Amino acid sequence: MPASLYVYLPSDHTHSVMIIEEHYRKLEKLYLSANVQQLFSGSTIAVSHSKSEITLPVDPKYFHGAQAIHGATYFKLLDDAAYFAVASLVTDVFIVTSSFQINLIRPVTSGTLRAVGTVRSVAKNLFVAEATLYNERGKEVAFGTGQFMRTAQPWGSLENYE
Repeated sequence: MPASLYVYLPSDHTHSVMIIEEHYRKLEKLYLSANVQQLFSGSTIAVSHSKSEITLPVDPKYFHGAQAIHGATYFKLLDDAAYFAVASLVTDVFIVTSSFQINLIRPVTSGTLRAVGTVRSVAKNLFVAEATLYNERGKEVAFGTGQFMRTAQPWGSLENYE
């Protein structure tokens, strides 16, 4: 198992749990403080082991010409949910999305969107995660799968990872 993946250490289990929980909270703060989030006001995120969940209230500012959510918004939520699911496992360095495929199933015009990301595959430097986007009734509206890679940039070098 790569050193970057969180492993519970039996000798000090409580301390290990505290470290990983702190990593999750730092990731949540990083997400919410990103400049792009100014465009997606009201968004929330919860990060846990191999999983993340993001919500976004539907707002007409996200609509395309036919008055439904634009695909760019679907993409952002799906990519972010999958990304932060992977980031939950990588405690030493920043990761990046290397590819992401989305499938749009149905339009959304109101309510709250919820994206759930989960890790599918873990390798030394390449991770695969998927995300599903639901409307407020819990009906699937889109899904996607992405590949994510480790970088050489430490998390600690990021201004809002604190």
